[in-house]
Amino acid sequence: MPKRKSALDEEPVVAPARRRSARLQDAPDATAATTEPKIGGGKSKPSTKKSTVKRILKTEQSDSDPEPPIKKGRPQKQPAATKKTSPTDEKPKSAAASNGPADAKAERNYWLLKAEPESRFENGVDVKFSIDDLAARTEPEPWDGIRAYAARNNLRAMKQGELAFFYHSNCKEPGIAGTMEIVQEHSPDLSAHDPKAPYYDPKSNPADPKWSVVHVKFRSKFAVPIGLKELREMGGPGKPLENMQMLKQSRLSVSKVSAAEWEYLMGVAEERASQK
Repeated sequence: MPKRKSALDEEPVVAPARRRSARLQDAPDATAATTEPKIGGGKSKPSTKKSTVKRILKTEQSDSDPEPPIKKGRPQKQPAATKKTSPTDEKPKSAAASNGPADAKAERNYWLLKAEPESRFENGVDVKFSIDDLAARTEPEPWDGIRAYAARNNLRAMKQGELAFFYHSNCKEPGIAGTMEIVQEHSPDLSAHDPKAPYYDPKSNPADPKWSVVHVKFRSKFAVPIGLKELREMGGPGKPLENMQMLKQSRLSVSKVSAAEWEYLMGVAEERASQK
């Protein structure tokens, strides 16, 4: 077998007497390393010096091992000590996270739609339509003829079940005449593609209709209408209708009504009905 190379192999000359004396000097050490006979058996017992050194080294190594860092502050909770929650400990869900009736009322929008109760001809067709005409309908009435983008966008925002004021416009006594309900959400206004319809729009493409219609039904007629003059007075600075869209954009035929404005106007209508 080849010899393992050591530092002694690099010496060019080694004196034989020096090697012999080294062996003689090492002999007592080898004798000291001999094992003592084990009393009562054939096996020898090794010296306790090496085992003692090993135990000391092992103890020093274990002592030198770094301990896990201790986090200052509040002690961490053990998984076994986690607190079980009970139904009474759970926080109540907010109204926005529930799907109850309160949510439906909070999310409901209100509207105001204008129609002309007196005769006026457009493209050879009389466009007269009043609160009484709506009340006489036995089926949902399509609210068609809207040809302004802002009014159309309001139509498209309407949801089934929402309420709207019926407003008499372009007449001797303009004002709110009653209420109606949105029973069908927006769909294409086919009258825009009919050349004989009063509000025919030759630029509207049937493949991509740009005008919409909703269907409504009668809800109530006010015993005393709320006239435009009164509405303007109620819309003065600091008044309940100060921010009403219909008063700020008077030419808009379909406008939004806030919940506060709706409640206020319904209160006015009921008060007047009780005094009549």
